[in-house]
Amino acid sequence: MSQHWEQSPGRSELPKEFLVSAELYVSNVAAAALRKPVNPRKRSEKRETSIGQAEDNRKLKEKSSWLALSKGPTGGGHWRSATCKLSEEGQRCLLNIYVDESILYQTVYIHLLNQTDVRQADASLFFRKECLGIYCIGGQRWTSSHTAEPVYLQFSSTDLCNTWFALLRSYAIPEIYGRWFFPSDGGSYRMWRQVDLTVIQGRGLGNSKLFENGDNAEPDAVDLGIYCAIHLNDILCGRTTMKKGIGSPDWHESFILSDLPPFESLVLLVWREKKLLKGTTLGSVKIPLGNFRRGESVEGWFPVLHSGSPTSDVQVGELRLKLRVDEEIILPYSAYHGLLETFNSRNFLDWIDDFESKLKLKALSTHLMSVAIARNVLIEQVQELASREVDGTPSSHQTLFRGNTTLTKVMESCMAVYGKAFLEASIGGVLRRLCAERVSIEVDPLRSGKSTKDLERNVDLLIYWCQEFWNQIYSVRAECPQEMRRLFETIRTLVEKRYRPESLSQELSRELPWQSVSAFCFLRFIVPAILHPHLFGLCPGLPSAPIQRSLTLIAKVIQSLANLNSNVHKEDFMRGVKDFLTESIPAMIDYILVVSTPTLDRPFHQGSVSNRHDRLNVVNYLRQRSSTMPVLDRETIPILPYSLDIPRHLAIITSAVIRNSREFQARPKPRDPADRPLDDFCSKCFDVEEQALLRVSQLATKISSDRQPNSPLYACSLSRAGFLAERSPPSPLSGSSSDRRRPRKPSRPSTAPSPSESNSPHRRLFGDLPATSSPRVFTLASADPDVRRTDLQRTHLKSTSTDSVPSFGLQSQLVTPQQTIQPTDPLPESDPTGKRVRELFRGILRR
Repeated sequence: MSQHWEQSPGRSELPKEFLVSAELYVSNVAAAALRKPVNPRKRSEKRETSIGQAEDNRKLKEKSSWLALSKGPTGGGHWRSATCKLSEEGQRCLLNIYVDESILYQTVYIHLLNQTDVRQADASLFFRKECLGIYCIGGQRWTSSHTAEPVYLQFSSTDLCNTWFALLRSYAIPEIYGRWFFPSDGGSYRMWRQVDLTVIQGRGLGNSKLFENGDNAEPDAVDLGIYCAIHLNDILCGRTTMKKGIGSPDWHESFILSDLPPFESLVLLVWREKKLLKGTTLGSVKIPLGNFRRGESVEGWFPVLHSGSPTSDVQVGELRLKLRVDEEIILPYSAYHGLLETFNSRNFLDWIDDFESKLKLKALSTHLMSVAIARNVLIEQVQELASREVDGTPSSHQTLFRGNTTLTKVMESCMAVYGKAFLEASIGGVLRRLCAERVSIEVDPLRSGKSTKDLERNVDLLIYWCQEFWNQIYSVRAECPQEMRRLFETIRTLVEKRYRPESLSQELSRELPWQSVSAFCFLRFIVPAILHPHLFGLCPGLPSAPIQRSLTLIAKVIQSLANLNSNVHKEDFMRGVKDFLTESIPAMIDYILVVSTPTLDRPFHQGSVSNRHDRLNVVNYLRQRSSTMPVLDRETIPILPYSLDIPRHLAIITSAVIRNSREFQARPKPRDPADRPLDDFCSKCFDVEEQALLRVSQLATKISSDRQPNSPLYACSLSRAGFLAERSPPSPLSGSSSDRRRPRKPSRPSTAPSPSESNSPHRRLFGDLPATSSPRVFTLASADPDVRRTDLQRTHLKSTSTDSVPSFGLQSQLVTPQQTIQPTDPLPESDPTGKRVRELFRGILRR
């Protein structure tokens, strides 16, 4: 097999190798296996000294080490410099990870992994950015430490992290259905899943006094800290920050877990900790994700349960959560051709406006922007809309770019996409230093209640930190990305042309273009990041109230400076910063001119020259390698540098429009001519849905007819399953080194049956479900005989699912061999069985 791959056309005979430097997370257990054995002579010499003293030192060292344990996913651990070497050897792809430049720590067999086993690790997991998690197990890797924990790598920049994310996923196995039956596209469709979770606050946590202290005494709440650990499919994926005290903590922390394997369960463990004591679990919230309708946000209070007697659990509080579960069928890119033509007929900002005003869809702007970025038209279309909004009327200059219009909201999204590294360089370091030093500033005498001298010292402290922020912001002005410079230049030149001195005073006409740029760069980007750093990924969690007050005062001063206003706010206590503002205004004007003037220099990139060269090699190789891949395999590789997946974005848009267009489509006709573009867009979305239904039903029909015992495809399917079972070792259920493996049931795409179906015969195929009046979501089981085999129930979901056809547990409802139709023909509407299959799969897209 390897010789065949090496000699196949379009592939190089020489192995491909790529190197990168990264930080590797090593647990204490794994680190112990890497330590060199102790010299026996030195050990005996140590024993000849004071035995009691050595014993005391040993105890102190162990205690200190134990107290310093990090809250990592596998207990204590630390980060070490590592070198990663990716090698392509025929059909195999090996990732060798070296520590201390020469010690081989692990070898991961990337070609045996699912693409969902290579995911972006949430920043909350280690409070580090740009981390990748590789979730592999025995049989998928060799390791010197015999550890079962995932591999976590941190890269030096977002660009480098995205590049290696794409490279690793290009060698892993995508979740594609119907490979054997749709060879032209490499399959029928693929799947994508995401969980968007916000932990808002707690209520009544710990009030039941169920603590594991032995004496059941209530500990001092002042010394207690509480946080939540988020486990998805029994793997730790994120955690909230620690909040002092128990009872009603506020978090307001969001977690986006994307590119997930089939859903099983989401569990939030609520931990409490006290100084010098080991942390214990207060309780947990268990959420079966199969019970959530797709694409709909759910917010409410969830009970935190502590394991009590064998027959009941005790509620020890509540968590307020907001949860959204997404699961999409993604067709080949060609299936969205008609939808793209309609999309390209207008400015994408006009589509955003129609979706928000007529379909009440407010969460699609990011996906529409991604399509525009991939087409390389985003900047031009934003510039076009800006020219419409700057109409030059004298009455509008007072509120220019101050309202929440489509333009201002899209500009915010553009700055978030293009300016992530720029924002970090501008305020990230100094902001975290302020938080680490717990700087508390209060200059309002009514709030502080302190003496005049204390207030004067606080004013000096405020000026110092404002100067620190401004010095850092100004020093990195040349690193502003070219895309942001082009947008700011458009805004500035439009205002200069359309607001002439004859209509305004000379001073106002001179300052208005500068203020229009600062209305975006500061009012909607830098200042909000100072006020809410946790929302921009600059610091973990919501800052404490004193620090939040300090940041609010600093943000007020920086915004006044951006407005070129030295006359401070209405508050008299803010007059002490007037001199700082007056002295800094010339530098602010220079800053605005720099960030609103594109340059001919190379765009700003983080990292060394060698890293940029290595990234270019990876990009070129991915482009060359993907040209030989099947269509669906090629489209699973994210488009660099922003990790775009255009078919996925279009699939999400299609599903959202179908779910929310019923009221719009029900309007009486004839309709307003202004609704015609949206009518056409909705029509194209329904065409895509029909293609998806046809592909899935064709797949079900072919599997039903080809699964006869005398069919050659049936025997081929069994042999294929046996081969994949050998290369699919058991999946880890947790990142902990003490995990115990258990059988994992194979999963399939989910749909939501109507309440009337809850007592149908098909429901009994999946076991008893709790009765409820609300729509329930059930997991569709495989009809493949090979998937139902006992040995495959212990395997990770790999090509046994992706190369087989899900019949969703409804074998009796599939088209029988006597009703077999051609793959290119639609199912007959008169056939009740075919109609049932179509209605079932229609729920997948409309869930």
